[in-house]
Amino acid sequence: MSELGKNIKKLGFGLMRLPQKDGVIDVEQVKEMVDHFLAAGFTYFDTAWAYPGSEDAIRQALVERYPRESFQLATKNAAWIGAKTADEAKNQLEVSLKQTGAGYIDFYLLHNLGEARTKVFDDFGLWDWILEKKAQGVIKHAGFSFHSTPEELDAILTAHPEMEFVQLQINYADWDNPAIQSRRCYETARKHGKPVIIMEPVKGGMLATPPESVVKILKEAEPDSSIASWAIRFAANLDGVIAVLSGMSNLAQMDDNLSYMKDFAGLTEKQAVTLKTAQDEINRYPIIPCTTCNYCAKVCPKNIGISGSFTAMNYLTLYRDKEAAAHQESWLVGMHGKNRANECVKCGKCEKVCPQHIAIREQLEKVSQAFQM
Repeated sequence: MSELGKNIKKLGFGLMRLPQKDGVIDVEQVKEMVDHFLAAGFTYFDTAWAYPGSEDAIRQALVERYPRESFQLATKNAAWIGAKTADEAKNQLEVSLKQTGAGYIDFYLLHNLGEARTKVFDDFGLWDWILEKKAQGVIKHAGFSFHSTPEELDAILTAHPEMEFVQLQINYADWDNPAIQSRRCYETARKHGKPVIIMEPVKGGMLATPPESVVKILKEAEPDSSIASWAIRFAANLDGVIAVLSGMSNLAQMDDNLSYMKDFAGLTEKQAVTLKTAQDEINRYPIIPCTTCNYCAKVCPKNIGISGSFTAMNYLTLYRDKEAAAHQESWLVGMHGKNRANECVKCGKCEKVCPQHIAIREQLEKVSQAFQM
């Protein structure tokens, strides 16, 4: 483990899914969760400028109630959201400092790098700026969060070795998924000597309710352990991990996480075998074998978000959560400027270039039906 984060216990409190009451964050419940978290010896809190109300809530629940040196606070700069100038992007830090009242940020991240979003940080000169803020003591540690390919991650870390850590989406279901490539992204970060903060270890809650056959494997191994606990422990067992973020929404989730992470010392050999069995079972499900190479996108005359549509469909197949799958479809297709599956004209150009030999036209029709386009 790098010196960075060596005194941080591995569970981090992700503040993106805080409990709500009457449509606003329930600060009183957050206070109770913060109290339990700190009492168990955990100290890492993760928020972001882009999480509505989260920075204000953690100011009230944590910063105003505990000594500043008793916790680490992470927040993020999402320059690609709304900022038209470098000054507007840089002002996000000032807003975060005001909303959190923290005085300084322990871990400051350039938020959600990958694809066209990375260029925004380049154009606004935020790589040099974040180091200036670190030199001023406003930021203690500088890093970035990332959602894209291992090749792109390698290029960013090669260009910016000054970044101290990387935050990655890692979970046991996506570890060897060719579309997400969790393992290869993790290995890329470690190749560059960067410690890792893990986000979405439970895949947005989906690995709390995986397919029934996976539940059976995990419950037979440990009847008294929660299904979600396996996902957190898989991530925490990886070398070089500073913290595994869990977006806890109530005290029950908090107490469950604390129960098995308070004294976590790594997976046993038996637990590792159980997780491998669960991974193999997930891999048996009939998902569309898309690797997001996007050769199809280059020839599609209608600019359809083919790979994003397939990722969303695979979510629906594996986790039976239509709302979450629809959110994926909206983000990966609509928010990326692509047209939806129902606009396919069935020309077949995509299938001629697909290395996986997917019946793309047929699968897009299934996507249209599944999401009622």
